[in-house]
Amino acid sequence: MKRLHLHISVPDVGQAIAFYSTLFDARPVVVKDDYAKWMLEDPRVNLAISSRARATGIDHVGIQVEAPEELAVLATRLKTAGNKTFDQHATTCCYARSDKSWVTDTAGVRWETFYTHGEATSYGEDEVLPDEVASASACCAPKACC
Repeated sequence: MKRLHLHISVPDVGQAIAFYSTLFDARPVVVKDDYAKWMLEDPRVNLAISSRARATGIDHVGIQVEAPEELAVLATRLKTAGNKTFDQHATTCCYARSDKSWVTDTAGVRWETFYTHGEATSYGEDEVLPDEVASASACCAPKACC
């Protein structure tokens, strides 16, 4: 089963945790100084917030899958649709180890499809992404080169 992913850049993680915890009547499952994440069942969403991006608001959206095979299917759909994608394997992002495929839609919205296969002790590092797929604002999305 897939889960919608929303990553929101916030100016103050503590204030945002209070807001979203009240809104969803749930505490985050991950809390760091610069990041928090809820794995909600109703609605079925992986909501992440961070204070790491340049601009506040929606940083990127995505679809989280439960198996590598599901990620392969989604990545193939993105490629078939004619969009350039950027794949990452065993990357560390948002305190997790994941395989990912990134794309920018026709309106310029960054989409991430990913399979998470472990936790990480660090937030992770941004990687270089080709200009056709890149957005300099995404928090853990690979960033455009020079």
